[in-house]
Amino acid sequence: MKTYSTLSEAINDLTKQGYTFNFNIKNDCIECKENNLQLQPDDFEIDEVHRFQEMSDVDNESILYAISSTQNKMKALLVNAYSIYADTASAALVAKLSQNK
Repeated sequence: MKTYSTLSEAINDLTKQGYTFNFNIKNDCIECKENNLQLQPDDFEIDEVHRFQEMSDVDNESILYAISSTQNKMKALLVNAYSIYADTASAALVAKLSQNK
């Protein structure tokens, strides 16, 4: 897995690799508003996970997931503030997102 210096560098490179959709976290699923699709934890795989911390603000951490779904024939990115989803996501979704850290 490649190492990236910045979040934008990672997003640009992964987009070139086919991760062209974007997901957001919902309570019990991840959602792609671009194609009105919601995936449950069993519906997707996490291909890569990258963490980023801003040097000027050590409390500002982001995590980038490269996600694929073979049944939906798509690759997508999910960017989130590190650990924020723990308060709003279901236990199953938190477990899925935590497995590859």
